[in-house]
Amino acid sequence: MKGSIVPDEDGSRSSKHVVNRRRPKHLLDGLLDLRLRRTLVLVLSCWSGAACVSSAHSKALEARRAPYVLVLGTAQDGGLPQIGCADALCRRARREPSFARCVTSLLVADPRSGARVLLDATPDVARQMEAATGHPPMRYQLATRDQPGARPALVDAVFLTHAHMGHYTGLAWFGREVYGARDLRVHATERMAAFLRANDPWRRMVDEGTLSLAGLEAPVEIGAELRIEALPVPHRDEFSDTVAFLVQGPSRRLLYLPDIDKWERWELSIEELLRTVDVALLDGTFFDGDELPGRDMDSIPHPFVSATLERFATLPAAERAKVVFTHLNHSNPLVDPDSAASRAVRAAGMAVARDGAIYEL
Repeated sequence: MKGSIVPDEDGSRSSKHVVNRRRPKHLLDGLLDLRLRRTLVLVLSCWSGAACVSSAHSKALEARRAPYVLVLGTAQDGGLPQIGCADALCRRARREPSFARCVTSLLVADPRSGARVLLDATPDVARQMEAATGHPPMRYQLATRDQPGARPALVDAVFLTHAHMGHYTGLAWFGREVYGARDLRVHATERMAAFLRANDPWRRMVDEGTLSLAGLEAPVEIGAELRIEALPVPHRDEFSDTVAFLVQGPSRRLLYLPDIDKWERWELSIEELLRTVDVALLDGTFFDGDELPGRDMDSIPHPFVSATLERFATLPAAERAKVVFTHLNHSNPLVDPDSAASRAVRAAGMAVARDGAIYEL
């Protein structure tokens, strides 16, 4: 029997019934078994390497009413640990699942309507969808499917930044070989959509009705006072152009900009854009130019975090506090919160993203 997603129940823990404190032994055994199963599920979720968002079942999350963003991943396209990597950071990530990071992605969740959309579909999307269970509260719960028909939508839409492997190849998991989604709305630029239509297996997924392509020319409304706007950014663009996303909520605004060549090559001023948002998840791929000996760093351009720290040094503290670095390469010392690089980021009044973090909108 295939797994599926079904609406959760009321979820309330309150009860008007008075329970006799002297429960029968078999009932106590059942309660202990239930608690053990719940604990085992949580432990296995953490061990899988996925972002272990224990708050998904907490009272605080159940009480959440405003839209929010859940960070599903913070690593560069290859994740942490990365394939074939025997460096210290990768070895530690294999020893300590809590040190591992999924590939960069966000979930925008709206508890008011139950809507949720995915920003970037990564190779880690299966684990990330499990970590997203319960977001928004009371909408989704993994279960065994016992009825025929189309499978319920895992997300209402996917928004793609560009055609580098860590940002769109997760769409394959929605295909007939895995989840078998129908009419999954995928928002992409014209060039990104043309790339999907022209190349298999994406062309076939479009033709068969798995994916339904939609544009990004104008801001997309995903709920009351909740919209997503695309901003073009320069970033190699071998297969498609590249965008960042502005997520505007009822009270707060978040910038998601995981990839850009260099700040100086952008027609927009990152400092001016910072002034208009409350949180900025920015490209932090490499801390400096010494991380990949033997590689031509000009062929994989990103703004070094060290240079961004220097560039933002004169900004007011309140502006610097908005900056959160994401999309961290497996070589980046920022993946270790105790590293000198991480301490330098904190001393500069900025932060490093972590899987499972939540930002209110």
